[in-house]
Amino acid sequence: MSTVNPLEHISHLVQDLLDSERSTPVRPTLDPEDAERMFGLAIPKDGSSADEIVGRLREVVLATPTTSGPRFYNQLFGGREPVATLAEMLTAAMNISMYTYKVAGVQVLIERVLLEHMANLAGLSGGDGLFTPGGSMSNMAAMIIARNEADASVRNHGMTGGRRVVYTSAEAHYSVRKNAGMIGLGRENVRKVPVDAAGRMIPKELERMARLDRDGGSLPVMVIATAGTTVMGAFDPIGPIAGIAGQHGLWLHVDGAYGGSALLSGQSAPLLAGLDRADSFAWDAHKAMGVPLTCSVLLTRKPGLMTRHFDESATYLFQQDSDSLNPGTRSLQCGRRNDALKLWALWQHLGDAGFARRTDRQLALASHVRGVVQRDPM
Repeated sequence: MSTVNPLEHISHLVQDLLDSERSTPVRPTLDPEDAERMFGLAIPKDGSSADEIVGRLREVVLATPTTSGPRFYNQLFGGREPVATLAEMLTAAMNISMYTYKVAGVQVLIERVLLEHMANLAGLSGGDGLFTPGGSMSNMAAMIIARNEADASVRNHGMTGGRRVVYTSAEAHYSVRKNAGMIGLGRENVRKVPVDAAGRMIPKELERMARLDRDGGSLPVMVIATAGTTVMGAFDPIGPIAGIAGQHGLWLHVDGAYGGSALLSGQSAPLLAGLDRADSFAWDAHKAMGVPLTCSVLLTRKPGLMTRHFDESATYLFQQDSDSLNPGTRSLQCGRRNDALKLWALWQHLGDAGFARRTDRQLALASHVRGVVQRDPM
């Protein structure tokens, strides 16, 4: 039996992974049944030594798709920034939970600094913020807040009577409809607003639909604009949508899970003009910012909303320090991993100026690829 701590193998395993990504940037797809037999995935009755498990981990890692390499173009992966990856590895080794300052210490302060800085960039200074396990959950948190703000009795007594309507673009992320089904708003009560040729929500159509729904006895609750749609990368016109939301008393949420990082560059930030008028904003750092999965935040314009809608008394947990130092009082979760450290480490490394340069380079690469496709569409 080896006396070496398995964690001491991590540098060798990571180096094997990086070497493999250079030599085999696109790995062959394995048949699922073959893979299950090949790697002996079934749970055994008797265990194996740590050395054996290290070897098997290496085999599994080197057979997994290389989603962080420069040859991977599927979905919305944004590469791997080494400093952020190092912080992610340390996060797993520390194994803390982010519900109280008592157990997380300085990590809570790091999280707070990030939320404040991101809120400043979004024009939402002085509001609330929380980290969530992904953009879908950031959107869900916003939808719960909007639902409760529309009817103060919902949190304690549940929804009764009346049809509550949510508006979003026809190109919006699927999590909007999924979330509506999970929080009691109803999937069929999500109204898809038509988009223009560039995939952007048409404000006049939103206004028409909201007016007709209200005249018909429904309760329009919120509108979700998208900053960077999944397929076309479209940015809905936030300013005009905000005006309509104000007229109809709609909560305005901006799903910037993909496109929120446009705020990092003066070149692309105007795509989110009007964001300061939004009630809430979702932003994923694990997409265009190169931070390992998952790293998503929800920001709100008004303070106190997270506590109002997510706090629950638990004297066995929240025993000391102010609520501002106990993120669990305003979180979707109790046990929650530390997703802030990796983002903080990378921001410390790049600074605002470095992130601006990184974003401008991404925009230049996208422009180059678009030109290549236009010149040779086949």
